[in-house]
Amino acid sequence: MSARIQRELSVGEVAARSGVAVSAIHFYEAKGLIASRRNAGNQRRFTRDVLRRVAIIKVAQRTGISLAEVREAFATLPDHRAPSAADWQRLSANWRKTLDERIRCLTQLRDQLDHCIGCGCLSMDDCPLRNPSDTLAEQGAGAQLLEPS
Repeated sequence: MSARIQRELSVGEVAARSGVAVSAIHFYEAKGLIASRRNAGNQRRFTRDVLRRVAIIKVAQRTGISLAEVREAFATLPDHRAPSAADWQRLSANWRKTLDERIRCLTQLRDQLDHCIGCGCLSMDDCPLRNPSDTLAEQGAGAQLLEPS
């Protein structure tokens, strides 16, 4: 066997070694998160660096990082090389900021929810969950978006 064949994995091998379903591997490839090549028999072949990338995808998903954010992060990495410890430090530092803000928002929501359950009113005028600080009143009558886009 050549060194190239030994370094490459089938989609089933990637799935088995990463603990991710074959369909998820295909999905990640379709989304541009990982890449394969086709061999002479038209079968997908992945380089071993895909295993580390799939591991990063799974960690990111567990923490609520979107696949779009993962794709943006992967675009900063060299192709066909497993992300290094330094790469991971950089990626995770950027994601940490996002997670810290999400935690702050969720903590605030949790604290407001406790208050809301206590009052039970769900007032359209005063409820901190439905209409925080009555900001929607400034936009006029009618349905309004609760969270700015």
